[in-house]
Amino acid sequence: MNIRRAAPVSFTALAAVSALLLTACGAKDDAGSTTGSGSVRVVAAFYPLKFVAQQVGGPEVRVTNLTKPGAEPHELELQPKQVAAVADADVMVYLKGLQPAVDKAVHLEKPDHVVEASELSPLEEHGDEVDGHSGHDHGGGDGHDHSAEGGGDPHIWLDPTRLATVAVGVGETLAEADPAHAADYRARAADLKTQLDGLDNEFRTGLASCERHEFVTSHAAFGYLAERYGIDEIGVTGVNPDSEPSPARIADLQKLVKDRGVTTVFFETLASPKTAEALARDTGATAAVLDPLEGIKDESKADYFSVMRANLDALRKALGCQ
Repeated sequence: MNIRRAAPVSFTALAAVSALLLTACGAKDDAGSTTGSGSVRVVAAFYPLKFVAQQVGGPEVRVTNLTKPGAEPHELELQPKQVAAVADADVMVYLKGLQPAVDKAVHLEKPDHVVEASELSPLEEHGDEVDGHSGHDHGGGDGHDHSAEGGGDPHIWLDPTRLATVAVGVGETLAEADPAHAADYRARAADLKTQLDGLDNEFRTGLASCERHEFVTSHAAFGYLAERYGIDEIGVTGVNPDSEPSPARIADLQKLVKDRGVTTVFFETLASPKTAEALARDTGATAAVLDPLEGIKDESKADYFSVMRANLDALRKALGCQ
C-alpha cells in the first residue's frame, strides 16, 4: 500500500514516533553505537567527541555515537531513532557546521544540555595551498573549501591541547546535568587534560628536529596539528575526503613533491586511497596512512591516544625527524 504525505514530517514528529515504536515493540536501539550503562544519556556526534564523553563521563554515563564505527562523519544522515536519541539526550556533544543533519536535530529538538565544541575551541581558517603553507590562507591552492560550512577548519581534535579544552567543557556540562557526580566529572576531565597535555609534549618533542617540514595528505584535516608543531600540510583535497582534485592540482602537487623531496603521500582509513597512491607512484614517493580520527573501525583495538601516537610515528618517519 502506498501512502503519500502532503508535507514532510518534522524532526520532532519522527522522534516521537520512533520513541513510541521502541517502547511498544521492545525494538533493539540502533540510534548509533552505544557504550556504557550509566543513567546519564550522552549523545556525541562523532568519534573524538564520543571518546571525550566516555573518558569524562565514566560509569555514570551511557554514550551514543551518532556516527557508527568505520563510517565517514561529514555526510551523516540521521535516522528517526537517532533524532529521538538527540531529543532524549541529557547532554548533547557536537561540533556545529561539520554535520548539518546533527545541527538541524539539535536546533529543533533542543536537548537539555549542549556542548558545542567550537564554542570552547574557536575554529580557524587553514589553507591547503600548493606552496606548502598550512596555516592561515595566503591565497594559494585551487580554491578548495575545507571549512565547516564556511566557518573554519573543524578538525580541532587533532591538536591535543584544543581537545583538552573541550574535555574540560564537557566536564562542566556533565556536572551541571548531574550535580550529584559533579566532582567525579571534573576530576576525570582534569585527568584527561593531563593526558592530552602529555601527548602534546610527545608531539612537540618528536617533531622538534626534522630534515623536512612539509607533508602531503589526501584530506586537508591536519591544519591545527601542523600549526601547533611547526610543520606544513599540503592537502590534495579539502575537508571532504571524497572530493576529487583537478588535473591542474595534481600537476602542481607532482612538481612540488619532486622539487622539495617529499618522501611520503598520506592517505586515510575511511576514504579511498587511490588518488594518494597514484600521486605517490607518479613521483616515486611512498604512500602511508595518516589518520584524521574522524572514526575508528574497531574501538577494541585502538583509541584516540593510540591512533595519535601512530600518526606521530608516521610523521617522524616521513619528515626524517631525529
